[in-house]
Amino acid sequence: MTSRVSSATGQTGQAEQADGTVVGEQRRPDATAKDVRRLDRVIIRFAGDSGDGMQLTGDRFTSETASFGNDLSTLPNFPAEIRAPAGTLPGVSSFQLHFADHDILTPGDAPNVLVAMNPAALKANIADVPRGAQIIVNTDEFTPRALQKVGYAASPLEDGSLDGYQLHPVPLTTLTVEALKEFDLTRKEAERSKNMFALGLLSWMYHRPTDGTEKFLQTKFARKPDIAAANIAAFRAGWNFGETTEDFAVSYEVAPAAKAFPVGTYRNISGNLALAYGLIAASRQADLPLFLGSYPITPASDILHELSRHKNFGVRTFQAEDEIAGIGAALGAAFGGSLAVTTTSGPGVALKSETIGLAVSLELPLLIVDIQRGGPSTGLPTKTEQADLLQAMYGRNGEAPVPIVAPCTPADCFDAALEAARIALTYRTPVFLLSDGYLANGSEPWRIPEQDELPDLRVQFASGPNHTLDDGTEVFWPYKRDPHTLARPWAIPGTPGLEHRIGGIEKQDGTGNISYDPANHDLMVRTRQAKTDGIDVPDLRVDDPDGARTLVLGWGSTYGPITAAVRRLRAAGEAIAQAHLRHLNPFPGNLGEVLRAYDKVVVPEMNLGQLATLIRARHLVDAHSYNQVNGMPFKAEQLATALKEAIHDH
Repeated sequence: MTSRVSSATGQTGQAEQADGTVVGEQRRPDATAKDVRRLDRVIIRFAGDSGDGMQLTGDRFTSETASFGNDLSTLPNFPAEIRAPAGTLPGVSSFQLHFADHDILTPGDAPNVLVAMNPAALKANIADVPRGAQIIVNTDEFTPRALQKVGYAASPLEDGSLDGYQLHPVPLTTLTVEALKEFDLTRKEAERSKNMFALGLLSWMYHRPTDGTEKFLQTKFARKPDIAAANIAAFRAGWNFGETTEDFAVSYEVAPAAKAFPVGTYRNISGNLALAYGLIAASRQADLPLFLGSYPITPASDILHELSRHKNFGVRTFQAEDEIAGIGAALGAAFGGSLAVTTTSGPGVALKSETIGLAVSLELPLLIVDIQRGGPSTGLPTKTEQADLLQAMYGRNGEAPVPIVAPCTPADCFDAALEAARIALTYRTPVFLLSDGYLANGSEPWRIPEQDELPDLRVQFASGPNHTLDDGTEVFWPYKRDPHTLARPWAIPGTPGLEHRIGGIEKQDGTGNISYDPANHDLMVRTRQAKTDGIDVPDLRVDDPDGARTLVLGWGSTYGPITAAVRRLRAAGEAIAQAHLRHLNPFPGNLGEVLRAYDKVVVPEMNLGQLATLIRARHLVDAHSYNQVNGMPFKAEQLATALKEAIHDH
């Protein structure tokens, strides 16, 4: 059959432009050929059992979309159980992808297309699907037993409950097995390829490239060529099914987002991968070996896995027996002259807190990467939250200030890692980097920087005496400070003449000797605090084109939903200002001035108001919290509604 790109209008869906305006798709009916309809954006959600390969399917569709040149944002969502009972609601895994021909910021509020591999996937996700959206279901899985398992009294495919949707019943399992009958596979082995059949069908529907996926499958199953060939055959069968079946009369085209990106070389990247690359880049720019001391924990483990692949860049990874050993080894590496990192999530931070305090006392550079997740305790391991801010700020005994940096998008994790390393190396201090599960697992296009765009992070190690005693003797004082940064010298163990005592007991100013003197302790506590307070961070930038009276202030991963909501409000004629914090300790120097310039300050957070609490305490501003702690990121429409109410609430 022939395809053509249409030009006449006929709206069947809505999409948000970069400026917040809403437009529809373009279409032209044709009685003799399948139509190709132009859309400016699409939101697709793949959902199935945790053994159905939905994350792999979503990853492949995303990779091809990135290579095509669309802007994109993803939201993987999977259960905490390694293998929840098949066909149950707790075992549903999903992957949502939003891609567009313009600049977008979020994975989207609601899917235009839901691919449901079984009744559990349909029931778990149908509430998010708007009327009129397309639903593709694997009818082979809608058996009486599977329906009963999730509480369906009758099949939703037959009882009329899905009449408001564009329903596409497809026997995915049967079609896959039929497509692979020439291969020497058992039925169970053949059924495993049904996710590739679904991927082929969706790739046809949205004109995605196919070469990359076929090469990926050949590489992934290089040691099992029969399995590789079977998966490729299933993928092609899905594509051909879309092309030939009468049920799919239309395919869709989303043009590349040519105007959304500055000129450069781009790749799709997740937050954890960007963070790992940022750490490697920081070590190269500092001319220091990178050492990671870590214990696996969701959702931070990917960083350990990725860094372990890069020994050629001088990266050393140590998978310790527990969280305490991981940070202990990292602090030892910092003492030895490495750019030292430990990665974890909230429960691990709790275990690392004593060693973080030791790093504060020793005044050594150490990066503590906290990929936040739902808490308390083990909480929601695979869901997102940003509720560790106060833990990072105060979660140690005594006065133990630690700088805090937070990335705002998956790609921004690269720059945040460089910034955290800059602060740690310049000021000789541990630094928290607060990412979260949404950023860690989500992905977006990233422009690969040129090396001359990266900061120079090189440091000078102490090489000899730095202090002269009253009798003229030259000695090394390990706590003699740089007058500008208050950083102490970094002395590599084994350097002749630079021997000095370390440990957690309070140091004497200058000499570093053990001291129990009250006045000295007061001086050291205030000096460490002054060092943190004096860190050079950029002023807070405010986006306020209309002279608004209401400011929305965010931090971390709320950037995308907040910005999308602000765009919608401005497109509707509302005046609202936006600012986003990267540095949470110390705050930017102009933060108080910015806050006092507005009648109302609204702080959306995925916690119960931790930044708002700090804002109120530090600047005596009546910051209004808007909070969510359901393990999922904000939706743009949800925030737009709340912010509009704040604007008009007098």
